[in-house]
Amino acid sequence: MMRADLSLYLVTDKELANGKALEDIVEEAVKGGVSMVQIREKEASSKDFYQLASKIKKVLEKYKVPLIINDRLDIALAVDAEGLHIGQSDLPYKVAREILGPNKIIGLSVENIEQAKQANQLDVDYIGLSPVFSTQTKNDIAKPLELDGVKKIMSFSKHAAVAIGGINSANTADIIKAGADGIAVVSAIVCAEDPYNASKELKEIVNRSLSLKAIDS
Repeated sequence: MMRADLSLYLVTDKELANGKALEDIVEEAVKGGVSMVQIREKEASSKDFYQLASKIKKVLEKYKVPLIINDRLDIALAVDAEGLHIGQSDLPYKVAREILGPNKIIGLSVENIEQAKQANQLDVDYIGLSPVFSTQTKNDIAKPLELDGVKKIMSFSKHAAVAIGGINSANTADIIKAGADGIAVVSAIVCAEDPYNASKELKEIVNRSLSLKAIDS
């Protein structure tokens, strides 16, 4: 089983790729320091999603980076992905775990304090704090948690957490300082002219911030 390294977590969105092949963006991003990749393609047909996931899995296997599928348990099984990410309205965690077995990574989105408390009752591998700031890449968006929300949740959560929503190089250090174990980004890498350098810059900020946090604690 691959370990869930949440430090720099890329979530894909084909619509934002400006015509570039997503697997090429992913490869450059991983070379730059991306530690996990989640395919989130809400509009894709099952066949297209499967084909894209298969291509990206081939790329990630070379670098030993886990592939996580958003929401679609069938696709996760079909490509033998390393894990599944579920939201509050997706398949219940218990069912997903029974079907996927004990060795797959399962992440759960939490959008508020109450959901984070409920997540403590579940044996998920990580939680996704969503959204931290307001963002254009998701339409069905909850009220932003802001840095205070991240701090509150991390004060009681028993899970590792990755923060997502409106994250870029300017606010990454603050998010790690607030207690998150890593950041998840979409447009900061997918839209970048140079995904390799965009990833490298973010990874350096995350690593530096995690080191400072370790010293402070």
